[in-house]
Parts: sequence; C-alpha cells; structure tokens
Amino acid sequence: MIDLRSDTVTRPSPAMLSAMVSARTGDDVYGDDPTVNALEAEAAQLSGKQAALFLPTGTQANLVALLTHCQRGDEYIVGQQAHNYKYEAGGAAVLGSIQPQPLEAAEDGSLPLDKVAAVIKPDDIHFARTRLLSLENTFGGKVLPVGYLAEAWRFTREHQLALHIDGARIFNAAVALDLPLESLARYCDTLTICLSKGLGAPVGSLLCGDAQYIQQARRWRKMTGGGMRQAGILAAAGLYALENNVMRLKEDHDNARWLAEQLGELDINVSQHTNMVFAQLPPEQAAPLKAWMQARNILLSAGPVTRLVTHLDVDRAALQQVVKQWKAFLVAR
Repeated sequence: MIDLRSDTVTRPSPAMLSAMVSARTGDDVYGDDPTVNALEAEAAQLSGKQAALFLPTGTQANLVALLTHCQRGDEYIVGQQAHNYKYEAGGAAVLGSIQPQPLEAAEDGSLPLDKVAAVIKPDDIHFARTRLLSLENTFGGKVLPVGYLAEAWRFTREHQLALHIDGARIFNAAVALDLPLESLARYCDTLTICLSKGLGAPVGSLLCGDAQYIQQARRWRKMTGGGMRQAGILAAAGLYALENNVMRLKEDHDNARWLAEQLGELDINVSQHTNMVFAQLPPEQAAPLKAWMQARNILLSAGPVTRLVTHLDVDRAALQQVVKQWKAFLVAR
C-alpha cells in the first residue's frame, strides 16, 4: 500500500523497533525513566531551551503549552487554519477557558504583525487579556521565514506577549533552511515537536521551554492524563528518530518536488512546499480519483485541493507508480 494521506502514517523501522525493545525503563511520573530523561535532554539541547517534556501526542503538547502560558479568561492569537485552533477539538477553550483570537494567515503562512497588533486587547475589564501569540512552522508545508520569526520575537517582547510555536514539522523547516533547530527555536518561548510524523516514531511529542515553565507544564501533563509509567519504550523511538531521521527529511522534500514536477507535466495545477504537494482538481474528479487510486493500493486524501505528503515509507519507485496510475486515470476519463 502506498499511503500519501499524511506523514502520520509512518511505521517504525526494524532498527527503531530494536531500540524500543532494548530500552531501559523506569517510572516516568517519578522522573525515574532514564530513556525519557535522555530524550528530554536531547530535545532541550537541540532546541537550545533549558528543558523539555515528553507527551503522548501533539494535541496534548499544544494543550499543555497553552494551559501553562494562560490563565482562565486569557486569550491567545492564532491562525484561522492553525492546527491548535481548528483541529484540536477546542481543548484550550473547553478545558482551560482560554479564548482564541483567530487571524487569517498570509500567503507564506505567517500572521501579519500589523494585524496581530490590531487585535491585542487593551487593559480593560471588558476584554480578555491577550497573553500569547501562537505560530505554526511549517504551515501547510510552508517554512516561516527566519526574518519573520525574528520580527515576531521582537514584536512579542514589545507587547509583553509570550510566543509559542507549534512545531509539529519544525525539523522539516530546519532541514529546508539548512539550519540547526536552535536557530529557529531562539525566536520563541516555547516549542512543540512531533516525533510521529516525518521522524517516523509511532507516538510522542515534545514541549520545550525554560526550566520553570516545563516544571509547571509537568503538572498540567499529569492533570490531563499524560503521565506515563515505563514510557522509555516509546521514548526510545523518539531518541532513535532524533538521532537518525532528521537529515533524511531532505529525501522527502526532494521526492515531493519530483512528484510535483511529474504532476505538472500532466497539466495539473500543483504547488509544493517541503514534503507536501497540493494538486488542484476539478471537483468532479476528486471522488473518482480517490476510488481509482484506492483500487490500485494507493491512498490519497482527494478533494478539490488534494494534499499528497511524502515520508520515509514512500520511496521514488512508489511515487513513480502514483504518477503512472494518475496518468491512467486521466486517460480513462
């Protein structure tokens, strides 16, 4: 099966599974799991932050980040299409009474700072207190420009806001820019990293920040059900991913670029950013294309804008099959 629906579908490699089986473990709620501790230390070192926290999912990592930054009745400014606004079940509002202030992102995925400034609430009892700016990097595969990150950092210092980055695919951004993670993470107070997308781990995310913040986040992790016991089995996969699967993300980007070029030669309107390809389809083609491909063991999230995501379980030969079957579909139409 060739699965291009998302990079969340990656499976652990034999080497990763071996690392998991041989992992040293302890009770992580007590802080006794050496493999979890090693993973958190590695994440802190890579991001240039004082500390890091291992959580089961990216959704929980973002939730804990917001709960730690904001009090009940506070507000965070976030993109209208951002994952931690639109796709995480409203957790910050439901569980934290934290009000989102969504803004439409610019074409490059950034939130225009003049528009951010316009929605910061004044210090008045009528309004929620604006506490946080949340950015997503990458956003729809697009890498936020480093210059913009630096401007956003200065902006939040001037306006007494914290800056959080949902970095589910932050390593895709770092690899695309040929920069170490620390060069991007220096422009935020906190950062989440997903281990189970392009990095190939079966589960897990990390929240990075200063030591006092992460200590507070541990309490929220426990409260929201994220405290795990012998979690080193999972952390070992994350460690393996950080040590072995970061630089290979370039292969995913190259494959996505190749796929976009091939689809473009079929007169399909396509765009490509990092490991994501977006194909504009006539509405009447989406459902038939999805069915055609599925019958040939190819999974797509087909729609008017069809997103195809490359990852470590899809090589160039598999993509050649995708192009071949797409051509056959168009001929059959």
